[in-house]
Amino acid sequence: MNKPNSKNEAQYQLLEYYLERYYKPSFIIDDVIQVPHLFSKPQDIEIAGFFTALLAWGQRVTTISNSKKLMELMDNSPHDFIVNHTDKDLVKFNGFIHRTFQLTDFLVIADFLQSFYKENNSLETAFSQFITPDSPDTEPALVGFQKLIFSNGNYPSRTKKHIASPASNSACKRLNMYLRWMVRSNCGGVDFGLWKTIKTSQLICPIDTHVGNIAAQIGLLPTSTTYNWKQAVQLTDSLKGFCADDPVKYDFALFGLGIEQKKSGLIPKLIY
Repeated sequence: MNKPNSKNEAQYQLLEYYLERYYKPSFIIDDVIQVPHLFSKPQDIEIAGFFTALLAWGQRVTTISNSKKLMELMDNSPHDFIVNHTDKDLVKFNGFIHRTFQLTDFLVIADFLQSFYKENNSLETAFSQFITPDSPDTEPALVGFQKLIFSNGNYPSRTKKHIASPASNSACKRLNMYLRWMVRSNCGGVDFGLWKTIKTSQLICPIDTHVGNIAAQIGLLPTSTTYNWKQAVQLTDSLKGFCADDPVKYDFALFGLGIEQKKSGLIPKLIY
């Protein structure tokens, strides 16, 4: 961190306080990341994390419940199921739905994953092949990943909305969250640190309206009614002022500030 002015110092202290308070294994208990934490095999973690991230909108408890249900339908062995399933094995998924994520969407993604894992050991390659060490962030990885999934053109248009891309200026919250899980070190006991090609300094902070509003209230972003890719990058750039190598660690602090706001209705004031 560069020599801060008094406002930046207050922001830094606030973020560091809530980072220390929430960046610990107890965070997992109520968070959707608990689903991939059910597994130890790297490929199981990748697949469980990927589907959980895709379902991670709406009430957290519902996402957790439906993600666990999806894992059960895959016999709690997601990698083995994805690689070896036949059409007959997919019948039991009839009726699975999570908000607008329906059976059709699952089938398209499962088909892609089956083909991919038959040729690759890790889903990391599906992202990392599009990014270089000099890329400023993960934008090319996310753009390339969406194109890769839908490269054969044989998919319903409704499914594409579940795999966001910066090319359409989407904030890509769920995929950015997934990349945080896979890339950031597991030293805090929360993220997994499975992937080594993408650098933590390239990650973009997950942002939605709630996180964006909190960031705006403490002066990290201008106030807005909607948040897109441009603002996700802007928030991350602000966080890089406090930790250039791992700005997305402050995702935990923003989460903690959100909990604080829910409890008291207020965001702690900056003093400067």
